[in-house]
Amino acid sequence: MKSTGLGVVFLMTAAVVACGPGENVTTEGQPLKVVATTTIVGDLVRTIGGEDIQVEALMGPGVDPHLYKASAGDVRRMSSADAIFYSGLHLEGKMTDVLEGMNERGVRTVAVAECIPEDRLIPLRGYDNLHDPHVWFDVELWSETVGCVSRALTELNPAGAEAYAAKANAYLDELGALDLWVRQRAAELPSDGRVLVTAHDAFAYFGRAYGFEVRGLLGVSTASETGTADVQQLAEFIVERRIPAVFVETSVPPRYVEALQEAVGARGFAVEIGGSLYSDSLGNPETQAGNYVGTVRANVDTIVGALRGAEVSE
Repeated sequence: MKSTGLGVVFLMTAAVVACGPGENVTTEGQPLKVVATTTIVGDLVRTIGGEDIQVEALMGPGVDPHLYKASAGDVRRMSSADAIFYSGLHLEGKMTDVLEGMNERGVRTVAVAECIPEDRLIPLRGYDNLHDPHVWFDVELWSETVGCVSRALTELNPAGAEAYAAKANAYLDELGALDLWVRQRAAELPSDGRVLVTAHDAFAYFGRAYGFEVRGLLGVSTASETGTADVQQLAEFIVERRIPAVFVETSVPPRYVEALQEAVGARGFAVEIGGSLYSDSLGNPETQAGNYVGTVRANVDTIVGALRGAEVSE
């Protein structure tokens, strides 16, 4: 895993962070009040901020950020926060106007995925200047957001700089170990057996980083439509490649993949549903997948277990 040391990340220009006014907003003895859009972003900020911050995630486990609309209560919570951290790259599509409005009101907003250098992002086919927002599935790439969050918290509360830097460095070490573990687990599958078929096209970064060919039934956003032709085309691909398992996702209704499974079966080939993957949110807090590291581990165990298990049983 290449270095993402804080000494480098702290020198990033202010333009890298999508933010509002940068003045110190803390009151001595009171923790920062932070609102995060998704559970994934909330976990990142909470890990680096520690006890110095109170983090509230607007979207719970299993909530689809592509379709989420801010409620009146959400707007009140964001308006009273010291800062709002969100994923960005249009992941929170229907909340874009609200987030921009908060920034205009003077509430600090930070789009963590937009701290990643643009040349490391995957462009969206057919769209100018838009990129796939699902960056967290490449652990090494997601580590690029750590320094961004640490820097933003330090600007909000300079007194916490040393603690934020220490937590950020420790987390970078943890993510480095996690990235290595994912590569080792992926290597348990032969290269031609690394084919990941899911409900929506959220795993391109995972595929690029860890050597998987990835196909999603829906587009990058779950707001996209799928038709009979899409299902039939992907079914033909599964039969031709004799892919043993496909996967549903916790934030996407299973009916899409179930329809795909039926279409494959109609062609005389049995494909199993290999399990449910966490795509746009973490799992429930009381489970292994209640934080980012646990979510990555759960996903990889599910993917490798289903594809390798099917292979071994043949």
